[in-house]
Amino acid sequence: MNAETTPESREPRLASTPSAQTAGARLVAFASSRGRYYAVVLAFFCVALLVSNISATKVIAFFPMGDSPDSYWIVADGGAFLFPFVYIMGDVISEVYGFAAARKAVIMGFITQLGASLVFLLVIVAPPGPGYDGQEAFEAVLGFYPRIVAASLAGYCVGQMLNAFVLVRIKRRMGERALWVRLLGSTGVGEAADTVIFCTVAFAGVIPGGEFFKYVLFGFAYKVAVEVLFLPVTQVVIRWFKKREGTYSVETDAERMAEGARV
Repeated sequence: MNAETTPESREPRLASTPSAQTAGARLVAFASSRGRYYAVVLAFFCVALLVSNISATKVIAFFPMGDSPDSYWIVADGGAFLFPFVYIMGDVISEVYGFAAARKAVIMGFITQLGASLVFLLVIVAPPGPGYDGQEAFEAVLGFYPRIVAASLAGYCVGQMLNAFVLVRIKRRMGERALWVRLLGSTGVGEAADTVIFCTVAFAGVIPGGEFFKYVLFGFAYKVAVEVLFLPVTQVVIRWFKKREGTYSVETDAERMAEGARV
């Protein structure tokens, strides 16, 4: 297959194939998840998710309001530094490899988080060895991690699946043009669901009153702002992957349609 062939040049020939007719959706270009770079992106995706959730065990705040020690203009958690990039990588996977590959990434991320939570619980209940005096500190930080994981898994599964679904649906309507529309549109929907679910499960009753609502609002606004700020970089990265993944074509989508992977 010639990687330089444009999706537009292939589409008229494939639009009348049985797979396209039965799918009831427009064929667009995607790369195979067996391509040379999918595993690399998936690895970074899982690592970023794991690190951001461990970091989220710490609540952080900036710019105190008046003299009150419990009132700040900005309230967030430590995951704010890295978690937005999980969505950016999710956008790359959805745009380049499609919904089926994005769903695979969500499942792998779920397994990674669940495995980490179980390991931390085992380490906490294991008796400390001679000379180790950090048991209380270890429990204080990572003992809270299962709640963070529960919140993250709930928000992450809903948010990432919505993010991938919306992006791919917009792509089927618009084709390759206006990449920024599907990146921002999918992120807005996915991040809104993720933020509300995660913040409620993880910190409802932990962060008091009005500070909790500021935490939710800032979390959503911040994640979307990071997506907007890095939008030019995301577009360049996506174009780089599309150019170098030799399977990136509507033929890959036709094969998925034939297998029943329809979005």
